[in-house]
Amino acid sequence: MTALYRALGLMSGTSMDGIDLALIKTDGEQVVERIAAGSMNYSDAFRARLKQGLVDARSITQRDERIGILEKLEHDLTLLHAVAVQDFLFAQGLSADDVDVIGFHGQTVLHRPDDALTVQIGDGALLAQETGIDVVYDMRAEDMRHCGQGAPLIPAYHAALAHNLEQQPDMPVVFVNIGGISNLTYVDETGRLAAFDSGPGNMLIDQWMELHGQGSFDAGGALALSGKTDAALAAHYLGNAFFTGNQRRSLDRGDFAVPSIGVVSVEDGARTLAYVAAASILQSASHLPQKPRSYVVSGGGRKNAAIMSELSALAKAEGVVVIDADSAGLDGDSMEAEAWGYLAVRSLKGLPLTYPSTTGCDTPVSGGVLVKA
Repeated sequence: MTALYRALGLMSGTSMDGIDLALIKTDGEQVVERIAAGSMNYSDAFRARLKQGLVDARSITQRDERIGILEKLEHDLTLLHAVAVQDFLFAQGLSADDVDVIGFHGQTVLHRPDDALTVQIGDGALLAQETGIDVVYDMRAEDMRHCGQGAPLIPAYHAALAHNLEQQPDMPVVFVNIGGISNLTYVDETGRLAAFDSGPGNMLIDQWMELHGQGSFDAGGALALSGKTDAALAAHYLGNAFFTGNQRRSLDRGDFAVPSIGVVSVEDGARTLAYVAAASILQSASHLPQKPRSYVVSGGGRKNAAIMSELSALAKAEGVVVIDADSAGLDGDSMEAEAWGYLAVRSLKGLPLTYPSTTGCDTPVSGGVLVKA
């Protein structure tokens, strides 16, 4: 009988809003059992430090460099993750002994795939020390050493989920994760896998809201729903070479810039950026092996009614069904964190985390660094 691991995934994404945690039981292959999930929000002050970290990281040329505030930020980020783990375990009535391994994503502060350079701050050794649990971290670097883009990594998990959904979608199915940056995973009846980043998700909308003093995100898409799409601005974004080029590549937070104040009204800007988030999914999906018949949508962006309205309308026009991940028996909020736990187990077993069809690596690649508690 295949051994099952209790794996706790920790994810802090490009939206930089906090830490998602998910505990699963898995063999790192086909078996996935969800046990519990939770989250911890960052304070406004800590988010401000993370933003400064992104600025400082622009000068990095080597992965181990920690310029400006990054060394202290990495230490404090790791301790926040340790607190999140302890709080989560306490809330679930669990202890460190109930977890076999932590999959630790850390915070991406720089991602330049064309330079084979990706930096996720997060001290795996310190996290293992503070939690008393073995930690697997730094899971993107090995892929880049094999000519991959270093992202997306979640497709291996999507492949495990594809044939085990409560609501079985029409194949081919595309898993859409709308975070700060959105990504797609294509799975067909034969298990064929293809994946890539599809464009900006919540990222530009969040920046637009902050630029206008409207908070850190458009809750429920309420502001966007009161505005109209500006066709010229939308065309500007969708005409980006990222969408028109033949080579799929992963994105950095800095690849798309937020519009300047005054270009459009705050409402129309929010609506336009919601449209761009949706339309970029369809535009990028044109590069998939086959036209999908269904989209299963997860991530925070699925809670933005404007994005989902635009996505549903655009998909319907192409005869494609849009399914909220929760309706398919998944947890749309914790899927990325679950994936990081799943990938940690694959790393322990030396199984591939990435494939030529998902990141462009030259061969199926495992990865990750294990630190024993």
